[in-house]
Amino acid sequence: MNALEALNRALFLSINATPATPVWLIDVARFIADDVIYLVPLFLAALWLSGGERRRAAAVRVCCAVLLALGINQLIGLGWMHPRPFMIGLGHTFIEHAPDSSFPSDHVTVLASGTLTLLLAGERRYGLSMLLAGLAVAWARVFVGVHFPLDMAGAVAVACIAYALVAPLWKMSGAALTRGLIAVYRKLLAWPIGRGWLSS
Repeated sequence: MNALEALNRALFLSINATPATPVWLIDVARFIADDVIYLVPLFLAALWLSGGERRRAAAVRVCCAVLLALGINQLIGLGWMHPRPFMIGLGHTFIEHAPDSSFPSDHVTVLASGTLTLLLAGERRYGLSMLLAGLAVAWARVFVGVHFPLDMAGAVAVACIAYALVAPLWKMSGAALTRGLIAVYRKLLAWPIGRGWLSS
């Protein structure tokens, strides 16, 4: 075992819950680990429905960065299998998870990609909210035993790479893509938009 992996395991054991951990804290961590990720589509829907091309462009750009980042994660998983803690009998696990590669964390990749994109798009309130959600999820998924701390660092690195790859493509076609999606949205939802239930 190399020094980095030894540090990774030591950090995991310092964060991971044990059978002596209060049940309420484990329940909170389970909720954060599994369900906070659903804030991402809610944030994006709120951005889109608040109206304005700039905010809608930010929502579309987040989707592009997230999809690319998750694709990178899949390639990493295919090329390098890093076992989860429970696969090597390390620590304690409090939620069920498939025995697939732990590195990097998909949940935190999504949240980190969204955070970076929103903050750099000037959507400070949404970006900071997603940052807080991401930090909570990163802690919780280690706490309940399905990830190592370095899986979270890897997720942030992948998010940065995805953002850097999307940036030049976005300059070329982001505005056109956003306007096209706005046109589709207005056509498909013309009835509730015409009645003032949704912003145009």
